Amino acid sequence: MYSNHCAAPKIGVFYDGNFLLHASNYYNYIHPQRRRLCLNGLHDFICQRVAEEEGIDPKRCRVNEAHYFRGRLNASDAAQRGSQLYHDRVFDDILMSEGVHPHYLPLRNIYGRKEERGTDVWLALEVYEMALRGKIDIAVLVVADTDYVPLVRKLIALGVRVMLISWEFEYINDEGNRIVTKTSHELLTLAHYPVPMQEVIDCGLKQNNQLIMNLFVANDAKSQGGDAAEEGGEEADETVVEAEDEFTPPGRVGREPGARYTSTILSIKTGYGFIKYPNNNLFFHSLDVIEGDFSALAPGDEVEFSIDQNDQGQDVAKQVKRLGGGGFGA
Repeated sequence: MYSNHCAAPKIGVFYDGNFLLHASNYYNYIHPQRRRLCLNGLHDFICQRVAEEEGIDPKRCRVNEAHYFRGRLNASDAAQRGSQLYHDRVFDDILMSEGVHPHYLPLRNIYGRKEERGTDVWLALEVYEMALRGKIDIAVLVVADTDYVPLVRKLIALGVRVMLISWEFEYINDEGNRIVTKTSHELLTLAHYPVPMQEVIDCGLKQNNQLIMNLFVANDAKSQGGDAAEEGGEEADETVVEAEDEFTPPGRVGREPGARYTSTILSIKTGYGFIKYPNNNLFFHSLDVIEGDFSALAPGDEVEFSIDQNDQGQDVAKQVKRLGGGGFGA
């Protein structure tokens, strides 16, 4: 435990944008909480945790620097994706409202795919420069990759304490890809203050801890800003994340009320699944299955369904019914 009674510690928070998006998507789509992370609540949590670890009054803890790093589509490409430019601007407004400095690099076309390059290096250089200039006493890193190990070693050598905000979970995204999020064991070992957020959050929610509850955007505050990472941001596979819309586009225009559609099951997980449907595959919950048991569904099954929108304005499948084979379990 570190204790400095002469001055409040200078806290810098540094976000790997894709890692934060992974976590926010997980809590919004997979976790029972079904809400996104909130930057304001996350900063309050960090200050409280720093105070506990440093043995000081929480009132003396403030986030002095906050920086967000991520790859982003250039203006020309974004203009071809509906309201992407608008959504990028809205997310920038959210970052500004919380005093977070955005750092973007253009996504690069790698073998026909838009991929992120260089943001991890930029993040590391920014943190190291601030440490050298004495602008931070505690570096709070919201990162997961082993690539940041040299940065942490350098920070330790400079006498900067490191808090690591980590998550570990896995799920299947709407493209049927297995998304595995794990934090480097070496990072966890090196950090002065490793914080396993999945454990802290689950425990806090069970205890109705207000500090933990405030880590999530209020159900009635979607339009008020503060989301850590908004809708979208589709993960491409287990290791590469392609940045897409920060917000989900509005529902498709011209859809007839009560219309039914047919397609096939893409993937099935415990309690939910995805149906193949352009442009974004459709999520459905087990409770939305009619005339049969959800447990009898399997990838490749042909199904009939209607399309509705959830509380966040995202298209989802409803009244899902398997077609052919004489019903479920046949």
